Amino acid sequence: MNAPWKPGMLTVRDPFLAFVSDEWTAEAIRPLVAEQGWSVDKVMKGGLSGAIQSLSVSASPLILLVDLTETDDPASEINNLAEVCEPGTIVIAIGPVNDVRLYRSLVTSGLHDYLLKPLNPDQLRDTIGQARAMAHAPRPLDTAPEKAPCTVAVVGVRGGVGASTIATSLGWLMAERLERTTALLDLDVHFGTAALALDLEPGRGLVDAIDSPSRIDGLFLERAMVKASEKLAILSAEAPINAPILTDGLAFAQLQEEMRLNFETTIVDLPRGLMIQQPMLVGSAQTVVLVTDLTLAAARDTIRLLAWAKAHAPQVTVLTVANRVQPPAQSEISQSDFEGSIERALDFVIPYDPKLVVQAAKVGKPIAELGRTSRTIAPLIELTQRLCASAEGGGAGSPARRRLLDRFDLKSLLNKRARAD
Repeated sequence: MNAPWKPGMLTVRDPFLAFVSDEWTAEAIRPLVAEQGWSVDKVMKGGLSGAIQSLSVSASPLILLVDLTETDDPASEINNLAEVCEPGTIVIAIGPVNDVRLYRSLVTSGLHDYLLKPLNPDQLRDTIGQARAMAHAPRPLDTAPEKAPCTVAVVGVRGGVGASTIATSLGWLMAERLERTTALLDLDVHFGTAALALDLEPGRGLVDAIDSPSRIDGLFLERAMVKASEKLAILSAEAPINAPILTDGLAFAQLQEEMRLNFETTIVDLPRGLMIQQPMLVGSAQTVVLVTDLTLAAARDTIRLLAWAKAHAPQVTVLTVANRVQPPAQSEISQSDFEGSIERALDFVIPYDPKLVVQAAKVGKPIAELGRTSRTIAPLIELTQRLCASAEGGGAGSPARRRLLDRFDLKSLLNKRARAD
């Protein structure tokens, strides 16, 4: 759990602090604290509210234990704690509520673990041991070689061609197969499915970013994004459709820039309408993946979007991917006729596996994770490798050359709009 570093609080951080709600819990914790060689005086009364009040004026510990017993809305109020915690603080929560939804919400918010009261000494001892190991472990980014950033925009030439399915699977493959830290950004604010496809709650992060783009930075991403796995995080939304969200795209561009700075791979699920309205969202990508199916309407729109990309983002590599491809007898038009229409060969052809698609939807997992033996997955793996190879080779639109200029431009636009408001 991270929050802005407070200048002037450059003191040595305590290894451990606990804020509990009752003396019985304090007495249960103190022997375990003493076992670790820590002072039992670091177990204090006050619960979550006491922790927030204390840490707002003092340095955060490496490991923080908070009691949620007297908290009316733990899932919401835990965000107030994040506002006062410094980078690297590992938070363990305890409480009396046995609810799997609460547990998932707290862990998603950035907590290390949530333990039920009354406390089991062995369980608490193990959790503290894990937290202590994490606190003293070297950071992966300090030891691993830096990988070239890879930024991809996935666009469906028509609705229903499976662009979101492709984007989600690419994100999972980047994170799990290629072990790249990956951000998945779903820019369909009202009807996005990235979180749904991964069986996650989308949160309000994307809507908050649109409302206040000047707040977007690495810290904002850490709080707003939902962690799907150790290396995969998503930013999605299910904004109410009775309150349309209008944006000039500046927040989306700023999000893409911050993701490039904080993740090795950024996958943007970009609705085609938004792409046309905000060309800068395509221009900031290295590669655009146009997802189509083998239909006459899709052929027409692929032609139009290829021409648009050539005119508005000539520096970006465009790959065409035919998805949900069925046997020739069941296709509206043949692959050869499709390629003749768009005057180029399809880069990747992904066979349709309806059983896999249905199963993935039922269990809330990407098809790339479930269909390891399906012939649908091999082209996706090949596409993922092609995207990374392009990034490693410094292909067109390499962020390393454009990042500084992009960043100044975005900040300038933000400042101008702030002055206008």
